[in-house]
Amino acid sequence: MPAALAASLTCPVCALPLDQGLTCARGHSFDVAREGYASLLTGATPPGSGDTREMVAARQRFQERGHYDPLARALAEELAGRRVIVDVGGGTGHYLTRILDELPDAVGLTTDVSKFAARRAARAHPRGGAVTADSWRRLPLADHTADAVTNVFAPRNAAEFRRILRPGGVLLVVTPAPDHLTEPRAALGLLDVDPRKDERLAQSLEGHFTPVATRELRFTMDLEHEDVRTVVGMGPSARHVTPEELAGRVAELPEPFATTASVRLGTYLRSP
Repeated sequence: MPAALAASLTCPVCALPLDQGLTCARGHSFDVAREGYASLLTGATPPGSGDTREMVAARQRFQERGHYDPLARALAEELAGRRVIVDVGGGTGHYLTRILDELPDAVGLTTDVSKFAARRAARAHPRGGAVTADSWRRLPLADHTADAVTNVFAPRNAAEFRRILRPGGVLLVVTPAPDHLTEPRAALGLLDVDPRKDERLAQSLEGHFTPVATRELRFTMDLEHEDVRTVVGMGPSARHVTPEELAGRVAELPEPFATTASVRLGTYLRSP
């Protein structure tokens, strides 16, 4: 983990700084897993709140095939000149890795509730690190740690994002547009994108961030059946169909299956 970010880690119990051994002044102590991530998740998490080993492996296969590379490039473009980046709910570290590849002077940290994701994120880039943390709780980082926070298809905790950002810091939020994955959703009888998603996003950030710009990204992905199952499993529709039902429906699709990726990349400045 980059030294600047390691020095910014705080105790998830009392919020005091952690030393190099991940111990705070009150004696709360935590571990660095052998895979290299800091294990800073405390207490019970709701069932199903973190990706399993199998889900993480499938997600990484999908990402490494480059299907979402246009989105990764857009994130890097928006972050030009930023030096310390925290990807909250960043999973395997895929997007942060692509961003750091484009920003040679930057360092970054991925947070995720899944230890299986953190294992991969910790080793994803030499200028990156990872911690396990629950996005709905206090993030284990000092105030004003980051120049930028990224949040890609992940839970949002606006108060915590604002706290860890420096004055002038930027937040990038990626959400699906109404026609995102429209072909598999229609063919497989899955849930539509919430029509109030933009409204709920604005409400969640109000008082903490000021909107600056919204960038629309739309491109076509040619997906194998395995990729269709994975991308559906990465969204809320996966909770409304059994794996067996999904596999059966996907098997009836043409291969490859042309699928629309349509997302909104919102840029927000930290409120004073």
